[in-house]
Amino acid sequence: MYHWLDGTKSTQSPKSSCDKDAILNILGVLTDLLSLGTGRRIHYVISKGGSEALLQALISAAQTELPDYSILLPLLRLLARIGQQDRKFGMKVQKAEATDVILTLTRQNLGHHLNLIHCLWVLRVCASNVAAGTTLGTNGAMELLFKVITPYSKRHVRTVRAAIEALAALLKSKSNSRQAVSRGYLGGLLRLYQDWHHNDVSNNYIYIRRGLLLCLKHITNIQLGRETFLGSRGMEILFTSVQDCLSCKNLDPIVTTVTQILRKCHPKEPLPLVTVRSSYSFPLPGNIKTECQCMGSEGKLLKDDNESDSEEDVEKDLNKDDVESKEEDYDLETDVNKLRSRPELDRPEVELGQYEAMCPELSHNFQEFDSESEEEMKSEDKTENLPSSACHFIPSSNSVKDSNCRWRTQNATEAGSDPGEIFKVPLQRSTKKEKCSKSLINEKREIVEAVQNANSYEEDPTKSHIFSLCPLPKEAAWYKKIFNPECEDSVGTTSGVRMETSEIMTNLLEEHQGNIPFHSPHFYIARAKCTKSIPSYRDLAFPDFWGHQPPPYSKPMLERQYGVQRNKVLDDIRRLIQPGDLIGRTVFDLDEPSHSSPGAPDCLTFFSKFESGNLRKAIQVREFEYDLIMNADLNTNQHHQWFYFGVRGMKLAVPYRFNIINCEKLNSQFNYGMQLVMYSVKEALQGRPCWLRAGHDISYYKNHYRCSTVAGGVARGRCYYTLTFSIKFPHKDDVCYLAYHYPYTYSAMMSHLDILEQSRNPKKIYWRQQVLCQTLGGNPCPLLTITAMPESKESDDLEQFYSRPYVFLMARVHPGESNASWVMKGTLEFLVSSDPIADLLRKCFIFKIVPMLNPDGVINGNHRCSLSGDDLNRQWLTPSSQLHPTIYHTKGLLYYLRSIGRAPLVFCDYHGHSQKKNVFLYGCSIKETLWQAGCVVDTAVITEDVGYRTLPKILDKVAPAFVMNSCSFLVEKSRESTARVVVWQEMGVLRSYTMESTYCGCSHGLYKGLQLGTQELEEMGSKFCLALLILHLKSLPCSKKVMAQAALLLDLEEEITITDRAQRRYSNSSLETEDEPPCVEEIDYNTDSCSDGEGDFSELDQEIKECLSWVEEEAEDEGEITGQTCSSKALRGLYISSQPTSSSTALPLSSAPLGVYSGFESSPA
Repeated sequence: MYHWLDGTKSTQSPKSSCDKDAILNILGVLTDLLSLGTGRRIHYVISKGGSEALLQALISAAQTELPDYSILLPLLRLLARIGQQDRKFGMKVQKAEATDVILTLTRQNLGHHLNLIHCLWVLRVCASNVAAGTTLGTNGAMELLFKVITPYSKRHVRTVRAAIEALAALLKSKSNSRQAVSRGYLGGLLRLYQDWHHNDVSNNYIYIRRGLLLCLKHITNIQLGRETFLGSRGMEILFTSVQDCLSCKNLDPIVTTVTQILRKCHPKEPLPLVTVRSSYSFPLPGNIKTECQCMGSEGKLLKDDNESDSEEDVEKDLNKDDVESKEEDYDLETDVNKLRSRPELDRPEVELGQYEAMCPELSHNFQEFDSESEEEMKSEDKTENLPSSACHFIPSSNSVKDSNCRWRTQNATEAGSDPGEIFKVPLQRSTKKEKCSKSLINEKREIVEAVQNANSYEEDPTKSHIFSLCPLPKEAAWYKKIFNPECEDSVGTTSGVRMETSEIMTNLLEEHQGNIPFHSPHFYIARAKCTKSIPSYRDLAFPDFWGHQPPPYSKPMLERQYGVQRNKVLDDIRRLIQPGDLIGRTVFDLDEPSHSSPGAPDCLTFFSKFESGNLRKAIQVREFEYDLIMNADLNTNQHHQWFYFGVRGMKLAVPYRFNIINCEKLNSQFNYGMQLVMYSVKEALQGRPCWLRAGHDISYYKNHYRCSTVAGGVARGRCYYTLTFSIKFPHKDDVCYLAYHYPYTYSAMMSHLDILEQSRNPKKIYWRQQVLCQTLGGNPCPLLTITAMPESKESDDLEQFYSRPYVFLMARVHPGESNASWVMKGTLEFLVSSDPIADLLRKCFIFKIVPMLNPDGVINGNHRCSLSGDDLNRQWLTPSSQLHPTIYHTKGLLYYLRSIGRAPLVFCDYHGHSQKKNVFLYGCSIKETLWQAGCVVDTAVITEDVGYRTLPKILDKVAPAFVMNSCSFLVEKSRESTARVVVWQEMGVLRSYTMESTYCGCSHGLYKGLQLGTQELEEMGSKFCLALLILHLKSLPCSKKVMAQAALLLDLEEEITITDRAQRRYSNSSLETEDEPPCVEEIDYNTDSCSDGEGDFSELDQEIKECLSWVEEEAEDEGEITGQTCSSKALRGLYISSQPTSSSTALPLSSAPLGVYSGFESSPA
C-alpha cells in the first residue's frame, strides 16, 4: 500500500486513470480503517512508516504543475489524523522538507475554503511540535493566518476556526510569541476576541472565542507577552467579558481559559512580610549557623522570579505532570548491590553499650520488682484518689523538681553563654536499671503530689511563671477578666490578679465533668507547665486543656460545588481590578505586634501564641474576609501547611471567609472533600467538647504570591497556594479554634502517658517510661516499653518473657501529621487495656515505642522540621547526635537490639498523608522495585522472603480504613535516608513499614465517603495491634496454650468484622489504579497545566467529521435541485471528486479575498 503512495514521487506528470484510481482506493481504505476502532490502528500505521509515506505522497502530489485535489484532500485529512497521534510528526515534516509545501498549498488556496481548511488542519498538527512551529513562523505562517482570521462574521466560520486553532498551535513557540508581540498581534487578538464575544450573543461560536483565548494564553507564557497584555488592559477586558459567561455551563471552556490567563498575568507579589523566614529562631549547638536553604554556595541571594523572563518556569509548569510521572520510575533504586548491601555502623561499636539501659526488661530481676511495684502502686493510688473537687493550682518549676521541667526565661544570647553549653542533649545514661526506675517513680510522685496538694499550696508570685488560659467568651459571668494574648505585657504578678486567675481556673475545673477517657485537665496543666517552647508560650489552648470527645457520627466528605475554584480565583482578580471595597487592615502580626489592631469594630480577634499554634499574620480584606499567613518552620523559610489558631468576637450566622495564602504543597485533599476542624468553647462548656469537621466553599489553588529577594531571597519560581474556606460560627461572641487537622500536642501526649501508666494493671502489664534523650529545646523524648508481666517467677516463664520478639513503633516525626499521634494513641490505649486480645498480644511481644519523635517541632507549631530546620525523616543515614538527637538515639537503640540478636520482628513509623485517601503501608522489596523499574530479575540469584506482604494483607481484612491496593513496596533513591528504608537495609528488618493515614477520609470499605475522625484513627491503632497478633500466629511458633487462646479470641473478632470484610471485598474489586481521581476542575486548580483540552486532538477529529457531513449536506441540496439522489458511498465520492481539478476553476470564498483585519498596529506582510 505504501509502495503505491511512495510511487507518486517518481513522476511529475499527470497520473494515468488507473494509477489515480488505485491511489484513491488506497486512501479510501486507509480512511475507513482509521475511522473505526481505537487509536491502536493509527499507531500501527505510524510504526510501519505511514507518516513518512503520506508526507512523500503529499510532496509529490503538490509539486505537479496542476495539483490534483481529489488526491490531496484525502491525503491532508489522513495526515491530520495520523499526525496528531505521531509524537515525532513535526520532526518528520522537517526531515521531509514538507513545511514549505504545506505553506505553499495554504497560500494557493486562500480563495478556496474547503481546500484551505484541509491545509490549516495539517498546519495545526505540524505546529504542535515547537521546532516545526518555529520554522513555520519564520517562513511567514502567522502572517498568512492573519489574512484568514476576520472580525465577527457568519460566513466561513469553519475556515476562521481552523485558522485560529492553527495560530494557537504556532504560538506555543516562544519565538513565534515574541514575534507576535513585536508585530502588535496581541492587541489585535484582544480586539478580535472582544468583537466575537460581543456579537456572538447566541453562543454559536464558542470554539472561535476559545481559540482566540488560547492564542492569548500562549503569548502570555513569556514575560514580554504578559507585560504587553497588562499594558493593553487585557486583565480588565477579559475579567469584564467573563462575567457574562459564569451563569452558562456551556461556556465553561471560555471561563476556564480566561481564568488561566488572568491568574497567570496577575502581577506577582511577595508575601506581605518583612522576611519569609520563621518569626522565631533558635541558636544551634556548637554555634552551627543555619543558612537559608536557597542560598548559593557563597551565600548570595538567587535571582528573583520577578526579575527574569521566567519563560522556562512557565514551560516547566506546562509539562510538570508528565515530568513527575516519568521521574517516579527514574527515582527507583535499580542497583542490586545497594539494595542488598548492609552498610557499616555510623558510630563506634563501643557506644552501643549505653543503650543497654534502654532495655531493662532483658535483665530485670523480678525478685526485686515487688518492692518497686508496691511503691509505684502507692503513687498510682494517690492519683486515683484525687479529690473530686477540681483544683486550680498550676505546678511551678519549684513544685515540679525535675530539671527537665524548668522554663527557659531567657534565650542563649541573653545568658551570654555558648549555645552548645546551654542546650545539651544528653542520653539517659544510667547503668543501674533500679536507679532509673526509682527516678521515674519519684518524678511521677512529685507531679501527683503537686496536683493533689494544689488547694493548700501558695505560690511565690515572684518566682512562678504566669500561665493562663487563652481568651474565653466574654459574657459568661464567672469568666470575669481573662488575660488576652494581645495584652500579655500588661499582665502583672500581683496577688489580686493571680487570685482572679485561680478563681477562673477553679470554676472551670469544677465545671469539667471528667467524662473524657484518658484525659485530665490537672495532669495536662502539670505537663504543660514543664513544656519548653522557643516563644515561651504562656497560654493554654482551651481544647487541649478541656479535652476532646469524638462526635457520635462520622461526617461525609464535603460535596464539591462546581465552579468553586474559579469563583475564588476571579475574586482574587477582582481585588486587583476593583480595589475600592478592600480594607487591608492588619489585625494580627507576630512580627510587629504594634502594627496590629485587635479589637477593632466589626473585626475578629485572632490569637495563636499557644502550643502548636502557628498563625503569623492576619489581614482583614473585607468585613467578613481575612487573609492569613502561617509561620514557617523554625530556622527555615518554608514548610507552610499546618495551621492552628483561635478567633473570637464573631457574629452569628454570618459566613466568614479565610484565605491561607502561603501554603506550599502542589495539591491537597481539601480539593477532594476534606474539611478543616473547629472547636467551639461555648459548645464545650455546654457538654459537647468536640473537634468537628467544618467549612464550606473550600478550595486549594495556586495564587500570585512568590518568594522574592526582599522577602528572604529564595530560588526564583517558587510559588504559593491558597487554601480558602468559609465558616458560619455556631454562636455569637464565641471563642473558636481552627486547625488543619485534629491537634495533638506534646503536653497532651505526656499527660496521656501519665494517665495510661496510672490506669494500667501493674500486676499484668510491664510498663517502663524512660527518657530516650533530651531534645534541642530541652524537652524529654519519652521511650516506652510495654509487655506482659511473666506469669510467675519460674524459670520457664521468665525465659518466655526474656525471649519475646520485639515490635518497634514510633510516630510524629513530622509535627504537622497529627493524625499519626491519634493512631498511636489508639495503639497505646489498646496495649494497656484489659482486652483479652491485648493481654495475649503483650504475652507475645515486647513493644518499644517512641510516641513522638519530634517534640520540639510539635510544640512550636512546625509542619515538617525540628528546631535544626531539618526534616528528621531524611536524617536516618547519618544523624547528628547534636542536631538530631531523637533520631540518633532511636537508631542507636535499634543498632543495639540488632547487635544482641534481637532486631525487631516489625518496625513501623506512623505518618499522615495529605494527598491520598485511606490508610496504607509503605514497605521495602528488592524484587518489586526492580520489576517496577523494568529490570530483568534473576530469581535464582535474587531471593526474597515475601513475608513483608503478610501484615498489610491482614490489615486489609481487619481494619476498615486500610486498603491494600494503596500500599507500595518500592525503594526509591529519594527515600534512602528515611526510617523505613534504613531500618530495612541496615538493621535487616524484613517488615519495616511506614503507615500513612489520610487527613481526609476513605474511598473504599466501611468508611467509604466519610471523613476520618479521631475515633476512626484510634481504631486504626488498635486494629494494627490485632494484625500483629495474627501475624505472630502465622509467622512464629507458639505454644498450644497461646494458640488455643488466640483461636477463641480471633473467632469472636471474626464475627464482629465479618460484615465489614464482606463489604470491603466487594468494594476493593473495583479499585482505581490512580491514587486520586482527577479533580473535575483540575485546570482551574493549576493554571499552568496543559490539561485544558487544546492538545486534545479528538476535537480535530470531530471537526473533520463535521466538515465531511457539511459537504455531504451541500451535495444533497445540489442533488435535490437537479432531481438526483445519492447514497452515502456516492456522497463520499462526490466529496472527493468534485474538488477543483487541473482544468477546473476555483470557487472563491467571496468576491474579494479574505481581508486582513485592520485592527493590528502593524500590518502583516
